Amino acid sequence: MPVVAFISARSPHDAARCGAVFRAGLGETGIIASQSVTVEYHWLDGQYDSLRSLIADLVRRRVAAIVAAGSTPAALAAKAATADIPIVFGVVQNPVNMGLVASLARPGGNVTGVNVLGQEAVAKQLELLHMLVPKAVRLAVLVNPANAANTETTLRAAPDAARALGLEIQVLKASSIREIEAAFATLVRERADALFVGGDGFFGSRRLQFTILSVRHGIPVVGGDNGLLMTYATDPTYMYREAGVYTGRILKGAKPADLPVIQTTKLELTINLTMAKALGIDVPSDVLALADEVIE
Repeated sequence: MPVVAFISARSPHDAARCGAVFRAGLGETGIIASQSVTVEYHWLDGQYDSLRSLIADLVRRRVAAIVAAGSTPAALAAKAATADIPIVFGVVQNPVNMGLVASLARPGGNVTGVNVLGQEAVAKQLELLHMLVPKAVRLAVLVNPANAANTETTLRAAPDAARALGLEIQVLKASSIREIEAAFATLVRERADALFVGGDGFFGSRRLQFTILSVRHGIPVVGGDNGLLMTYATDPTYMYREAGVYTGRILKGAKPADLPVIQTTKLELTINLTMAKALGIDVPSDVLALADEVIE
């Protein structure tokens, strides 16, 4: 059977949810995992430095397709390594600006995929944070320097948006479990009022760690798919499903160059009232009215 290499920056703990949605997308095209194709999962768990050797091995073995859904570093590494093996990405940056495709409508080459809002969503996330915690003045922004593209996206948008809201901003960096702990120690010492977590698959896999630290130190944590008090992002399952559909179509003969990049502008606001209660925050009614989902 052909082998599809699925690469995610997340941890194996996300395998059940993300993998199932990807397989469902494959199934929509009639491709059944373990029957029509072997899906080989690679969960980086934030270890981006392993990408070069991983991609080199996949190219050497001539896998049928490489899927880099939700991992910009993996998409870029795969693009640099092969011009022949089909690549399906899921990224928050503009794939044209990154050089992944020639254009959204006509990607050209061996690469196509899904593009979700990234930089455009940061300003709105900070605006919602300001509505949610209006007394917050000092904001810490956490980014993963190992994920250069996502870090650049966050740091390009966050400072201007923060200043427009009268927020002071402090940038913290972490690329490991220990460094996340250290970042929290710093923001507590510096008396930050809230933490904005930049988009990153590794951060998304550390929800439990962020929850424990948020409650322990009384620091509201918001962001993309790793926000705890508030999440404002595209549902990540959408990206995995669409990547599965495109992978299935490619396995059945479609060329990546002929499959236009899928763009989604739908963002969903989720408010976690359980976290709000634990942090002693009364969520304003006007913010609740904006929520697509309220967790109680």
